Amino acid sequence: MSFDGIFTYAMTKELQGKLGNGRISKIYQPYKNELILQIRSGGTNYKLLISAHPSYARIHLTNENYDNPSSPPMFCMLLRKHLEGSVIEQIEQKDMERIIIFRVKARSELGDVTHKELIVEIMGRHSNMVLVDSERQIILDSIKHLPPAVNSYRTVLPGHPYVFPPSQDKTPPFGLDEETILKKLDFYGGKLDKQLVEHFAGISPLLAREITERSGMVNRETLPKAFIETMNRLQQGSLNPVMITGNEKEAFYLTDLTHLKGERKFFDSLSGLLDRYYFGKADRDRVKQQGNDLERFLSNELKKNKSKIKKLQRSLVDAEDAEKFQLYGELLTANLYSMKRGDRQAEVLNYYDENGSTITIALSPQKTPSENAQSYFTKYQKAKKSIAHIHEQLRLAGEEIDYLNNLLQQIESASPKDLEEIREELQDGGYMKKKILKKGKKPKVVLPVLEQYAASDGTVILVGKNNKQNEYLTNRAAARDDTWLHTKDIPGSHVVIKSKDPAEETILEAANIASYYSKARSSASVPVDFTLVRHVKKPSGSKPGFVIYDHQQTVFVTPDPDLVKRLKQ
Repeated sequence: MSFDGIFTYAMTKELQGKLGNGRISKIYQPYKNELILQIRSGGTNYKLLISAHPSYARIHLTNENYDNPSSPPMFCMLLRKHLEGSVIEQIEQKDMERIIIFRVKARSELGDVTHKELIVEIMGRHSNMVLVDSERQIILDSIKHLPPAVNSYRTVLPGHPYVFPPSQDKTPPFGLDEETILKKLDFYGGKLDKQLVEHFAGISPLLAREITERSGMVNRETLPKAFIETMNRLQQGSLNPVMITGNEKEAFYLTDLTHLKGERKFFDSLSGLLDRYYFGKADRDRVKQQGNDLERFLSNELKKNKSKIKKLQRSLVDAEDAEKFQLYGELLTANLYSMKRGDRQAEVLNYYDENGSTITIALSPQKTPSENAQSYFTKYQKAKKSIAHIHEQLRLAGEEIDYLNNLLQQIESASPKDLEEIREELQDGGYMKKKILKKGKKPKVVLPVLEQYAASDGTVILVGKNNKQNEYLTNRAAARDDTWLHTKDIPGSHVVIKSKDPAEETILEAANIASYYSKARSSASVPVDFTLVRHVKKPSGSKPGFVIYDHQQTVFVTPDPDLVKRLKQ
């Protein structure tokens, strides 16, 4: 648990320092459990992200752009009514809990001064945001409702008194002396890091392990000193926000964690740290939930096509016996005189064999010798025709597998808005049923929205993240002399540099974006081809997003999420 009470304490100070006395100008609710508050403070515009996501609950300033729904949810409209235009008087933490209170002053519709509180509870799957009338301490609304049947301790519904989550009654960690710390700990009980979590407020297992690590040889002298030194440093604001990546796991905290191994990246602020750490994570989680049916459907289709290929390959082995059927027919025709109706087999001389060997051929006793010979010739003709048909079916099944793999990769890197375009593509291709529109209602024609990046020298880079976007980008948005990129023989996005002769650094940056939005996102030294758009062609009748190209050159890059985030506009 990285977002513990101590982290909340530091984040509250950071937000108070930047947003104190700021004015809330706009409020958006891009997703079910997330809010964006635009705040003007000290001559600067800030975007505050507040999330009650069950897995990614957090609060911080952000530079990311979020797509807003066409119509705002009810909670968002209520917040706009009460909070837009209000001034933030104070941002404070409740004790050392993961609770932050925004105290704001606004004017009612009659012009009277009113005071409200936006209470943010960052508690994992129990996270919530509650708007409270300060004078009456009555809940106006919350992003999650908790009726008495769900929570017996408190009810979180409009019109009910607001009650804070139950206190854990732990000792505040700041300003303690060694004697007080020692009274709380049982050195004979072992597991001292767990004892720190149990007795002191705001301390997570992550921080407790760090304190014991900094104690060296843990004893009654070293542990209290390490505890006091760490708390004093954090209370004074001596922070060193860090993200640590190791063994395919990531961790973050407001100070370096010496007990964790891995690559370290330090940040100037807690908000910058969280913006980077959660970059794409919450989106991917939403995509996983919203696109679960798509992913399951595509996986089933992929499984069917792989099974089809196995059957076709078995049929191909059988069909390759065509030459044998022709031989049997010819040998039977040459030996008709030696057979009669009712024979079950015929042993004939194989005059194609230099050694003059004999062959035993199975016969149908219901047929004449001539009919048996003709039966083998018929089998020969069917087998010969089927070979060409099977090869064609194998080719089509292979293309279908490539197409389905490409769609699965696109879902992995899609944003929630991209999913609908993938769903529409499958409906247009006849894979899924189309939604039935009301009579007289025509579907809106909406052009795909492309991801836009800016290279270090300012050159515009455009990215398509699904087949609809890829086709629009390559065939319509890009000029013939623009530079086109794609991972070599790996499913991924089309990327276009709006330049005929881009700088080498720009090509490498665009190649990095192409590798990031591909199936090789987690690989190293990914090959990326680039050529002019004029050399990219879409074969007639091919699947959406499929192209062929020539005159290409290849560069090798390793996907860098930090670079992709920095170049994003």
